[in-house]
Amino acid sequence: MTVQNKDVVIGFVGTGVMGKSMASHLIKAGYRVLVYNRTKAKAEELIAQGATWMDRVSDLAKAAQVIITMVGYPKDVEEIYLEADGIVHHAKPGAYLIDMTTSKPSLARTIYEEAKKRGLFALDAPVSGGDVGAREARLTIMVGGDEDAYAAVEPILRVMGTNVIRQGGPGAGQHTKMCNQIAIATNMIGVCEAIAYAKRAGLDPTRVLQSIEAGAAGSWSLSNLAPRMIAGNFAPGFYVKHFIKDMTIALEAAKEMGLMTPGLELSKSLYEELAAQGEEDSGTQALIKWFDKQFASSV
Repeated sequence: MTVQNKDVVIGFVGTGVMGKSMASHLIKAGYRVLVYNRTKAKAEELIAQGATWMDRVSDLAKAAQVIITMVGYPKDVEEIYLEADGIVHHAKPGAYLIDMTTSKPSLARTIYEEAKKRGLFALDAPVSGGDVGAREARLTIMVGGDEDAYAAVEPILRVMGTNVIRQGGPGAGQHTKMCNQIAIATNMIGVCEAIAYAKRAGLDPTRVLQSIEAGAAGSWSLSNLAPRMIAGNFAPGFYVKHFIKDMTIALEAAKEMGLMTPGLELSKSLYEELAAQGEEDSGTQALIKWFDKQFASSV
């Protein structure tokens, strides 16, 4: 099979904030796309674009040659792939399984091994770039798995992202995503502290941002999330609850390797406080609310 052939059938599981845009790009590229989501209403827009709805994950797995998953938590990944009604037990021999959820490296390796026993090719391919990257097909995609399997599906991945790199064997994509989340975790604290400082100094945060984002302080979070913080836009491009999940995975993996990550621990504790205040379904930029609250209480 060559995935450049637009006759290839792609199954897409998980049509939330990220998945909906990603699947939409595949439809627009001319692929036949089958979709499944626990809440069918979240797939209606894709169905209107030409996707075919499947009532069960097992039915989707039986009908697709490439199966992509973009769900919430490792427990969802494990259920969708490994339970009796799951993808590994129902996919056609020779099918390619691509989990783009941020999940546990150990689970990625387990899926790879179980898939291999059944003549399936499994890749872990988590992404970075948020809702904007997904919408604009500019995601960074970090891939783990066999080189031949990666080469076969690379054209499909490049429909959804621009920075697509195989990092190594099974689990390597998830480990790379943990590096990404560790870097973001402490950077988000810095972005919020900078905005809080600008406010306390009587500056216009928007004008401050124009200066510092172009210099050495520049980062994706500073350019893309700081403006949302300043505007009071806390709609989720990436949920607080999912970021806490990612940081938990990263902390567990780091401890398994004997690595100390104090910045990650601090960031996770702040986000957990934020979630406890009812912000778990807000975007990660809502962390500024924690700093604003400290600011208000000190005035």
